[in-house]
Amino acid sequence: MTRPSTHVLRLLKWGRVLARHGALRIIEDGRNTPPQVRRLCRIARIGTIQPKEPDYAGAFQAVGPAAIKLGQTLATRPDIVGEEAARNLLSLQDQLPPAPFESVRREIELGFDQPLEALFSHFETEPVGSASIAQVYRATTTEGRKVAVKVLRPGIRERFAQDIETYEWAAAHLEALGGEASRLRPRAVIANLKRWTLRELDLRREAASASELAEAMRGHEGYKVPEIDWDRTNGRVMTLEWIEGIKISNMEALRASGVDMPVLARRLVLTFLTQAISAGHFHADMHQGNLFVQGDGTIVAIDFGIMGRINRRARQWLAEILYGLTTGDYRRVAEIHFEAQYVPSYHSVEEFATALRAVGEPMRGKPVSELSVGQMLDSLFAITRDFDMQTQPHLLLLQKTMVMVEGLATALDPKINMWDVAAPFVRGWIRDELGPEAAIADRLREDVATLLRLPDVVRRIEERYPPKGGAPEQAPLPEVELVWDRKPDVNHGARYALAAILGGAAAWAITYWSFLS
Repeated sequence: MTRPSTHVLRLLKWGRVLARHGALRIIEDGRNTPPQVRRLCRIARIGTIQPKEPDYAGAFQAVGPAAIKLGQTLATRPDIVGEEAARNLLSLQDQLPPAPFESVRREIELGFDQPLEALFSHFETEPVGSASIAQVYRATTTEGRKVAVKVLRPGIRERFAQDIETYEWAAAHLEALGGEASRLRPRAVIANLKRWTLRELDLRREAASASELAEAMRGHEGYKVPEIDWDRTNGRVMTLEWIEGIKISNMEALRASGVDMPVLARRLVLTFLTQAISAGHFHADMHQGNLFVQGDGTIVAIDFGIMGRINRRARQWLAEILYGLTTGDYRRVAEIHFEAQYVPSYHSVEEFATALRAVGEPMRGKPVSELSVGQMLDSLFAITRDFDMQTQPHLLLLQKTMVMVEGLATALDPKINMWDVAAPFVRGWIRDELGPEAAIADRLREDVATLLRLPDVVRRIEERYPPKGGAPEQAPLPEVELVWDRKPDVNHGARYALAAILGGAAAWAITYWSFLS
């Protein structure tokens, strides 16, 4: 087990890096930052030469791979970090110097227990992409198929495990402080981040996610997922179909190719809604580097390491919330939040509906170009604080991806109105899933299932253990011994007293980014 002093040293080291890049200012100025944390930030800045403008992207890249992932998430949250920091973090493209090819070759050959030449007739030694977790190479199989080969960086699993362990330790101490930190549930957020990371570090899981998404989107015109080469895929290596296309961020090339930009923007939005609401399984890393456009306007997605999943009941609530916001039915939106137990029952539905109206009305009927997503989200988060709504970790990916999609759609077509695009789709889905025919079909299925499960016994169990709200049950969290709960011995009492002071303050400062993302 890692010692508390080791966690404290890591946190202070990261804090020092942030300080050198001027990235601690935002924590010092945060309205919820405790005084002792502000003092710690000032201490971390002592002796550092800081840039005139904070370089958040440089700070996260200098801290390491896990921090890069957090920085990419924060780039979509101007409501939390501010417009200036969000713009700076957008330059964090997850590009790192590539690992030597010989070490990559060794990873591939050890994984398949055979020489590289037995798998590929041609393998380019220079990667086409080099990110914090993996590198991607262009190759040709022995059968002559052109493929992309994704290989984990050597040693990356061990590095991530070390960083995540310190995140867990910091989050536990942060949550123990109570107040706003407790409401935001940092331990649950870090637990979700850990699960997402573990999926991303197992390329078989990524391949399976791509295959599942391809199956869910089969028949959806204008969207494609590359085919997986399962014979050349394992936990550290994934091989998939090579895709020719234009990066969705290359606006000049897209216009030169004759692609209808407004149609492409609408397709992107509807594709996301289809995945999230209809399938309940969506590509949660839809940034501009992971989407390509083919000559006929087909959107091709890559990099399926981060996927979101929403159960059917939560999807129904989500659809009704979106539809209620687009139509101005704030009362129904408020009722759903209470039904899902997102908002505690001791609050007033009517007051919550009025608060939602204050946020929703300024948005309706306006193009995205006239709206500030950051201001809108800031208002929504203010409402959640006022009504004691806890952070819902299972919706964090959805929120992040929605902001990504909106940003890309706006870049493609500045005049797009997200609400106008979303409303017909959501209305149709609600009609199909919640209309009279769907209700009858659901009832028949439920009754037949109940008969097959011995109705009386099952109903008594269901009465005693009623279903919970929309948030799925939180998985068991790892036990973390708090520094101030330890019994100091004669030799280590002074050290643990110091760790208690520094640990709690450093935990807030460093994980302030992670639990709010």
